[in-house]
Amino acid sequence: MKKLFGLLFIILGLEPSISLLCAETLPGWFIELREAVYEQELNSAGIAPLYATAKEQAQKELSGPGLWLMLSRCEYMMGRSFEYEDKKDEAAACYEQGMVQAQAALNAQASSEGWRMLAENLAYLCRVRPFSYAMAHGLKVERHADKALELNKQNAAALYLIAARYVFAPSTFNNYKKGFRLLEEIISGYDQGLEKDDRFNVYSAMGYVCIGLEKKEEALVWLQKALELYPTNKYALGMVDQLH
Repeated sequence: MKKLFGLLFIILGLEPSISLLCAETLPGWFIELREAVYEQELNSAGIAPLYATAKEQAQKELSGPGLWLMLSRCEYMMGRSFEYEDKKDEAAACYEQGMVQAQAALNAQASSEGWRMLAENLAYLCRVRPFSYAMAHGLKVERHADKALELNKQNAAALYLIAARYVFAPSTFNNYKKGFRLLEEIISGYDQGLEKDDRFNVYSAMGYVCIGLEKKEEALVWLQKALELYPTNKYALGMVDQLH
């Protein structure tokens, strides 16, 4: 039961997803969508045209598993935008479609990114669906992340999902010290290769942990690092407000 609760609350602190492709190959139309979601200056209506453009361009430029993975990411991003506004039904529809696309990619070719996208969409779907859904499916999140790591031990996104389990669970079930150690491993082992949003997720999670451990000065350092990447991100700004 302890493990299940940890998995169910992975998504409490997660910001939008870690990058799918390496920096030099990320298409500009996807970066525009990703940045808008992280910056949090547009509402879901403002994000929707960027989402539509990204899907249209993906279908023009990609094919096969690469297309399905990118479409899965687009659905995930749009789902996050809806979820910020507590539009749970709309968010759930996006996450479910994101899982369909990720599974299509896996059916065609097993890949670390396919498992990671399946895990990530499922983690957020558990948040917007009834608790009974999370009870029935939450344990699959870590299993999918483990499969991603089996295929690619360098998948920092999958490692982050594992770390998040220990970081963002309620006080009865979390393990801040272990979660922080895992986050430090990601930084020390993958910092040079982390995408902008990867780094934001790790830095903001470290800030969250330090707040929980009552290390306010250290928390502020990590949150300032996160805000250097996305200065208008409401999630990070909200944690900074807690420290003042």
